[in-house]
Amino acid sequence: MAQFQHPLHCLQSVQRQPTDLLIGSAGQRIYSYAAPTGQRLDVWPQNVDSASLESAGASVTEEQAPPEKRRKLSAEEKLDKPTWSTIPILKVSPDGKHVVAVTAEDKSIRVLQLNEDGTLRQLSSRTMAKRPSALALTPDGKTIICADKFGDAYSLPLIPSTDYVAEMQSEAKPYKPAATSLTVHTKRNLESLEQQMRQAELKAKKAEEKTALAFEHQVILGHVSLLTDLICVPSPTNPSRSYILTADRDEHIRVSRGVPQAHVIEQYCLGHTAFISKLCVPSWAPELLVSGGGDNYIMLWEWTEGRMLQKIPLLDSSEATEVIVRGIWEVSFAQVAGMDDPLRAILVALEGSSQLLCFTLEKDSTLKQQLPIQLSGNVLDLVAIESRNAIAVSVDTVHQQNSTDTWKPSVESPQMLLECLQAENQVDGLHWNPSPDPLAGHIASQGTTGLGEALDDKQKKALAGSLYSLGNLRKRSWDE
Repeated sequence: MAQFQHPLHCLQSVQRQPTDLLIGSAGQRIYSYAAPTGQRLDVWPQNVDSASLESAGASVTEEQAPPEKRRKLSAEEKLDKPTWSTIPILKVSPDGKHVVAVTAEDKSIRVLQLNEDGTLRQLSSRTMAKRPSALALTPDGKTIICADKFGDAYSLPLIPSTDYVAEMQSEAKPYKPAATSLTVHTKRNLESLEQQMRQAELKAKKAEEKTALAFEHQVILGHVSLLTDLICVPSPTNPSRSYILTADRDEHIRVSRGVPQAHVIEQYCLGHTAFISKLCVPSWAPELLVSGGGDNYIMLWEWTEGRMLQKIPLLDSSEATEVIVRGIWEVSFAQVAGMDDPLRAILVALEGSSQLLCFTLEKDSTLKQQLPIQLSGNVLDLVAIESRNAIAVSVDTVHQQNSTDTWKPSVESPQMLLECLQAENQVDGLHWNPSPDPLAGHIASQGTTGLGEALDDKQKKALAGSLYSLGNLRKRSWDE
């Protein structure tokens, strides 16, 4: 009996010689494919056992990589049994030689070497004190910037130094106040004593967390709210300088200097009325920023000045539905059928929606909305394959269109994990048509992790929660 396949949660493209690569995460694993054909090149980790698969709600039957691509595992990889169920964050270094992944339950940042033949090998694993919520690499590709759900951002070297020696913290003596609740009787003094005890507990907890991170790291900036996204970009006027743009749950976008001066705040971009979930600075317009979140519109900014240029609604005024921006991607193609100028577009996906919203950047630095793109399933992630003037869109294979909790009644065969589209300019606007490339078909025929023949409601809810979690950022009133 056919089984549902785990959707590709994250996608990354790698432009390199001799073959462009496509990297994706599905469930506990990372897959690498040859972009022109969709041939699977490697799977990491290869040693997923039946117990860990069952704990993630997956089937114990899982195909391995093609025999000709299998390799001998190192002793470290053999002992490294996956303790996570999903890989929610996936990034590729600017030089295309490393993959950085965040594994959910163990709060670890893992750096993998991406070889020329597409095989993956883990180089390091660093467990953070708090679960990472966003991650980016600096423009030079040497430093990882990691944000967590407590509002702090850390810098870590991409490749850990072998001669780094962790600072040993002397064991602190437990705090013992001179007074106790038995010797203090006034209300004011009791409150003062309680405050002293709380401060002592907080100090001890911070010292414990600092000792736990026994690798090179540095806290570079912090918000007072959960960090939802961050990007590192070079200065539009001075490429030798860089900036870190951070967004949080409290509607703030902050522009800070790059490492090592990240404590210096240059600007704020203020105007959102709900949490911000995604930031995007187009490579072909580095002075512009597109942001979106839970307030039914996206905004276009001149981020170096903190100035809003455009506010674009995502719904008609008659619609009262709340939407959440899941992703914002830049797309740039040199040649598009029916267009004389290069295509420069911004694509926007909404949480739990099977449509992509398309905007083109006009010469006056404004975004113009084009016809929406209809997919076969909810949009999860997207990458541009510039060498083929196409986009590859990861879609949800298990839930019905425009739903985050209703499963499909039956398994489609083959399950199209990706859809590849090419742009064409027509009289009524920009159209995106199915691409004739074999990429999507080959990936569908190979599949990912099977989800089992009979998942219970708890397992289905856990999978839906791993795919659609942005709704938890929305603040609710006491009446709801």
